Amino acid sequence: MTGGDWAPGRIEGIYLVTDTQLCGSRGVVETVRAAVAGGVRVVQIREKTASTADLYQLVLQTADAVGHAATVLVDDRIDVFLAARAEGAAVHGVHVGQSDLPVERVRALVGPDAVVGLTANTPGHLEVLHALPPGTVDYLGVGVIRPTATKPDHPAPLGVDGFGRIAAATPLPCVAIGGIESPDVDALRAAGAAGIAVVSAICASDDPERSAEELVAQWGRQNTNR
Repeated sequence: MTGGDWAPGRIEGIYLVTDTQLCGSRGVVETVRAAVAGGVRVVQIREKTASTADLYQLVLQTADAVGHAATVLVDDRIDVFLAARAEGAAVHGVHVGQSDLPVERVRALVGPDAVVGLTANTPGHLEVLHALPPGTVDYLGVGVIRPTATKPDHPAPLGVDGFGRIAAATPLPCVAIGGIESPDVDALRAAGAAGIAVVSAICASDDPERSAEELVAQWGRQNTNR
């Protein structure tokens, strides 16, 4: 991904998923601010235990901190996304899982211009997805790649090869997620990843801006070498 051809709403490159606990005393907003300064251009605000009011305020604050420098997505909570957008926040879409609202209903709620991402990690998920009207889903989150403590109820890890099989079976961009470390970036990019989603690699870092810079640089080198 290069800065010159990127625009808000695009899903590509290093993709940060937030975690309040891992961000620690620095907090989500400052972690996101640092990551975006380091070159991250996609941020998913994922907070499973926050109250609706707290999540809404976090989305507003994060979108304000990011401005128009990154695509900002809300995990699961369609209501919070819609409320933040109605407030004028620069939020661009949502990411939902297989156990959330049906993705066709999500699309109807958020409208045609919002980004809609969907978790998909089996051939069965793809079969259902490909029967939907074109434009229902913009990208897929595919994983987990390796076991990860940030999602203790995760399905069986796909590994790089399993990810590659899913990515090759769909025309939609696929973002790899789950237990990814720096050495995995090149292999996943070569396997067809449109992006690499990370949590602890940035949220738990002592220097999230530098960690983001390193991941973005690695992604850029792989992209250049293709």
